[in-house]
Amino acid sequence: MASYLQVENISKSYGDRTLFSDISFNINEGDKIALIAPNGTGKSSLLKILAGVESSDRGGEVKFMKDIRVAFLDQNTSFDPDRHIFDEVYSRMDSRSAAVGEYEQAVASGDRRRIDEATAAMEACDGWSLEHDIHQVLSSLHIDRLDRRMCELSGGEAKRVAIACMILQHADFLILDEPTNHLDIDIIEYLEAYLQRSRCTLLMVTHDRYFLDRVCNTIFEIDRGELIVYKGNYAEYLAKREERYANMQAAIDKSRNLLRRELEWIRSTPQARTGKARYRINAFYDLKDRASVSLHTDNVEIDVASSRLGRKIIDCTDVSFSYGERRMLDDFSYKFTRGEKVGIVGNNGAGKSTFLDIMTGRIAPDSGIVERGETLRIGYYRQQGITFRAGQTVLDTVKEIAEEVRSADGHTISATLYLTKFLFPPETFNKRVDILSGGEQRRLYLLTILMRNPNMLILDEPTNDLDIMTLNVLEEYLQQFEGSLLIVSHDRYFLDKTTDHLFVFTGDGHIKDFVGRYSEYREYMREEQAEQRKNAAAAEKLSAVQPQRVRKEEKRKLTYKEQRELEQIEADLSTLSDHRRALEEQLSSGTLGYDELTAISQQIEKIIEEIDVKEMRWLELSE
Repeated sequence: MASYLQVENISKSYGDRTLFSDISFNINEGDKIALIAPNGTGKSSLLKILAGVESSDRGGEVKFMKDIRVAFLDQNTSFDPDRHIFDEVYSRMDSRSAAVGEYEQAVASGDRRRIDEATAAMEACDGWSLEHDIHQVLSSLHIDRLDRRMCELSGGEAKRVAIACMILQHADFLILDEPTNHLDIDIIEYLEAYLQRSRCTLLMVTHDRYFLDRVCNTIFEIDRGELIVYKGNYAEYLAKREERYANMQAAIDKSRNLLRRELEWIRSTPQARTGKARYRINAFYDLKDRASVSLHTDNVEIDVASSRLGRKIIDCTDVSFSYGERRMLDDFSYKFTRGEKVGIVGNNGAGKSTFLDIMTGRIAPDSGIVERGETLRIGYYRQQGITFRAGQTVLDTVKEIAEEVRSADGHTISATLYLTKFLFPPETFNKRVDILSGGEQRRLYLLTILMRNPNMLILDEPTNDLDIMTLNVLEEYLQQFEGSLLIVSHDRYFLDKTTDHLFVFTGDGHIKDFVGRYSEYREYMREEQAEQRKNAAAAEKLSAVQPQRVRKEEKRKLTYKEQRELEQIEADLSTLSDHRRALEEQLSSGTLGYDELTAISQQIEKIIEEIDVKEMRWLELSE
């Protein structure tokens, strides 16, 4: 199997902070790899080094196999805001659009040799179908109205355009940084299916565990600055990682037992030691290093109380809302209850975020009533993320909310201690918020929401940019949360773990309440779609059979005269057939002379002609 990528001794630091050092690995043709590591450990930086966007510190080497095509999907792709969608995608097709441009210029020049060369280049890259391919891929990703400018697109639409550009490059090697961020679930499942059937080689960072599990066959984990390789999908990675840690812990325990014995020897050995003893002393210090290794992993600790919640949460009666002629909510009525955990799903633009803004009071409905309980304290985690002033630090951010936080056991802890529980050690307190990584900003934003002790959490895409470790902790917290939950998310695994029923936005302001988890809803939808396909096939078959039924009915509607003619023809055909058989028996008797044989043969020919005429008329009357 060919080696597509060889990486040797690459490193990356920011200031005095080392993200990773001297990392080396190899990726073979057909590998589909997910890179897993906590936020802030350099996952995105590593991908950018491989893509050539950033460079490694202190040398190192990134070597791709010659002539393979590499495509990079960044978390946030920069576009020309004034370009139309089609033109923007076309401009990024590199060799294909260049081949088309050269062909057009060659034809205009009339140079036969240049035209032949340009034609060969078009054949090599399939430039003839470029425009068709662009339209087809954009349509598959639900991008229409291609004359819109890029600045008019939502975040989700811009992400889909970036994915279209990546797909259309037909690259041999894909480097993807959080490809599912800002996508609705239908598009995630489309991309998932594309990567599953594609023969490309893949390295990606994603927090979507279902996506990861179904696409990848190898996991790279950065653990304590070391890159560990696990063969298998995410489920297999979890089992192998636990086994690896158990083996490491057993080796550490064994080293500690040996260390106690060696320590006794060191203390009892005289100062004047032999050369052989010095080797043992060196081995002692090596043993001491191995025994001092700690496998403790820093994880977010969510230890916060929720305020008391009364019987009334949010009561909605006939609530409607529109943007112009676009209906976002149509006569919605519902009473939320304590401990209820609702997931919200639907296509981008269906009104999910608008619905949350109405529930929280940020937007007033056009009609209907939204009543909120007196004890209700909402923690609203918005998709847009944290807002901060220029120069604002991590410590400034939390102290503007409170100096102390009430923990789940009723005690109060300082804001600084709470920061450390969210993996912000003291040396980060005076760090500006604007230089934090995307994941660190999301983690700080989550902290500011929870430290207000909400009793109803409304979370709009909370999984974007959070690492898998933090998501696991957040899921455990939400499972135990005693208040009410309202969650918009495209992360199917997260929805399955944290919600017990769904609000499905089906369009035109309509909301369907589905009792069950997201995986159960998808199975229900697959069965319903299969039934629809079955019914459509049956209807198509019926429409094909219908003309035959009409013909049969027409046959029964012959006039009296035609019916008598049909009956007479059938009788004549029977008589003619009998006569023909009798004549044929005479021909085969062997008793006839030449003249008789000739006369009977001529009679048979006339009978056959008459039978043909009558059969044609019989068919006309029958049809």
